[in-house]
Amino acid sequence: MIITKTPFRMSFFGGGTDMPEFFNEYGGAVLSTTFDKYCYVNVRHLPRFFEYSTELSYSTIERVQGIDSIVHPAIRNAMKMLDMHEIRLTYEGDLPARSGLGTSSSFAVGMLNAFYALKGKYADKRKLADKAIYLERVLCNEAGGWQDQIAAAYGGLNVITFSKERYTVEPVIVHPDRKKQLDDSLVMFFTGFTRFSSDVQKANASKADKTKQLLEMLSLVKDAKEVLTNKHSDLNDFGHLLDHTWKLKRQTGNAVSTNDIDSLYDKGINAGALGGKLLGAGGGGFLVFYVEPDKKEAVKKAMSDLLYIPFHFENGGTRVVYYAAEDYDLASKEQ
Repeated sequence: MIITKTPFRMSFFGGGTDMPEFFNEYGGAVLSTTFDKYCYVNVRHLPRFFEYSTELSYSTIERVQGIDSIVHPAIRNAMKMLDMHEIRLTYEGDLPARSGLGTSSSFAVGMLNAFYALKGKYADKRKLADKAIYLERVLCNEAGGWQDQIAAAYGGLNVITFSKERYTVEPVIVHPDRKKQLDDSLVMFFTGFTRFSSDVQKANASKADKTKQLLEMLSLVKDAKEVLTNKHSDLNDFGHLLDHTWKLKRQTGNAVSTNDIDSLYDKGINAGALGGKLLGAGGGGFLVFYVEPDKKEAVKKAMSDLLYIPFHFENGGTRVVYYAAEDYDLASKEQ
């Protein structure tokens, strides 16, 4: 039996520039972090006592005889890609799916990590990120960028840079006291709306050319990194930059926000937040605000109709938290 633990990610700057159609021509970069909310994937071989050969438990339960009968596209394609058979897989998440936190990619990374471990193989962070990108973007043909899979695999606060079908992961070196100050200045709320990121990406694909906005959003990655790493910078500028990047993102597609979300965002700003953004591709999910400590209670009170989600940064990325080797012969019908 294998259990993996994979964090969700919070993207601050550069979202949209991680799309291959953009970064292959202009380059791209994102500044993001993972935080202490996780998905857990439990995988083992299914004992041969049942009329089905594979059992899957996520938001629904699937019990099938053949891999081709699996409804969940990521599980079906991952099992084919890694030649997995006779599997029992269970998924649990600390936060809901389709909410702007890269949950589907965290699941993909955690599942692949578990599959490799079940086969007795080690896969490093880059391999897991690469395979998850291939799984979601190629095999499942889902629209979207590359940042979610990389963040989930590597973990931590990073600048991820993209160019010509390549990427590099650079940890952002911040003094622990300054990083804690940033951690303490961020508050997150659940709007209650969920959506598929790929649907939002497709809805925004018909938007008129947004290259200008994306290039400016790309430039903000460098500015935000400078705020974090330069001890002489005012950390509150991070909040102002968040507000700026949110306004730019609002111009990149009609599906990015709604009147309700705009109203919620304005309510947070009017209560004292310096800036914030809707996480993920848009259309719903989680709102994060940068708030000075003396204004946090006012913002939380203003957003009292929403669920407040306390969190802290994490640095581990995906990992196997339980490993128990199995004596299981797939070639035999006897255990």
